[in-house]
Amino acid sequence: MARTTHFALHRAGLDATLVEPPTSEPVRSATVVLFPTRAVWIGALVPKRWARRAVTRNAIKRQIYSVSADFESAFDVAAHLVRLRTAFDRKHFTSATSDLLKGAVRSELQQLFARAAAHRSSQAVAAGSP
Repeated sequence: MARTTHFALHRAGLDATLVEPPTSEPVRSATVVLFPTRAVWIGALVPKRWARRAVTRNAIKRQIYSVSADFESAFDVAAHLVRLRTAFDRKHFTSATSDLLKGAVRSELQQLFARAAAHRSSQAVAAGSP
């Protein structure tokens, strides 16, 4: 849906899917609802591969949830996942919770969500035109 240098935003609809039981006996399929309420869902994926220290991963996740709350009204009712796709340079950001790192993460997340909101509005305009 949108990308920046360090983050990617993915979107999935909230539609229910049919699930076949793992047995070979003829049993009726069941409908599984992953998200019980129709709302904007935000998830954060910060792999240890890209942020080694737990304190860094937690600080990035807190920033994701904080910034996403500001942009929640710009999103469709769907499940959204923010994924850290590359590491922040440890030579430049020496402390795991420095104000410099928090500012860089917040700034890039604001760019990510602004791009996603612009993408959504351009799709709405395209869908409304003949």
